Amino acid sequence: MTKTTRVLTVDDSASMRALLNHALTTHGFDVAQADDGQSALEWLQLNEVDVVITDINMPRLDGFGLIEALRNGTRHRDRPILVLTTESSDEKKNRARQMGATGWIVKPFDASKLVAAVRRVSH
Repeated sequence: MTKTTRVLTVDDSASMRALLNHALTTHGFDVAQADDGQSALEWLQLNEVDVVITDINMPRLDGFGLIEALRNGTRHRDRPILVLTTESSDEKKNRARQMGATGWIVKPFDASKLVAAVRRVSH
């Protein structure tokens, strides 16, 4: 029996979380959600996940801060992190990559490309 891939989506937009949840659960992923980086860190202290998908622009703790916190810790240091954002500047992509992001997906996302990216980084 294969283990279901568990994905944590982090986005301050309820509608974006709903879209992500639908796209991922339809393809058999187990989805958990957080509304900002701080909530994500609190959830990750108690839970395991295979992949994190995070927005960049969020209140309290943005995506860059979340990536940095995960990479500086030990428990989630090697966890694949996909950035899903409306931002598409090379400067921000490079900053995310330097901080340890695994990949970058621009909103609005294509569900099949998102699913393919999650499968690629989670194996």
